Amino acid sequence: MNQKENEILFSFLNEVGIINQLAVTRFNRALPAGLRIMQFSVLNHLIRLGDGKSPLALANAFQVTKPAMTHTLTPLAQKKMIEIIPNPRDGRGKLVYLTNSGKENRNLAIMELADNFKFLRDKLDLEAVQEALEVLVQIRQFLDENREN
Repeated sequence: MNQKENEILFSFLNEVGIINQLAVTRFNRALPAGLRIMQFSVLNHLIRLGDGKSPLALANAFQVTKPAMTHTLTPLAQKKMIEIIPNPRDGRGKLVYLTNSGKENRNLAIMELADNFKFLRDKLDLEAVQEALEVLVQIRQFLDENREN
């Protein structure tokens, strides 16, 4: 890879990182009281990809330690947004399931976020955003499939 290509890719990922930092700050301000960004992310993940996952599988998906994921799941279970049950196949492991409250809180958070990001709709060309989204999805898929590299 030549220097120019390296600088383009670095600049692109650097911009994504900065956007992430700014967006997380806005997300945290807009989330319903008591819901943190990581907790929202778990609810969103379970809706997008299905529930019934083990805490270890969730930790791997988010690239955090199992204790860090347990720290995220515990308040969600206490707030009845998820249910953690013994794995019926082995009895030792646990599985995480969304509750109706978890789905409702995730949807409420998205509505709050939509209102919070209204200014973007007014300033951006949504067709250009859709095109950028397609590229971002490709990059995310590649990085997800190549975590070890």
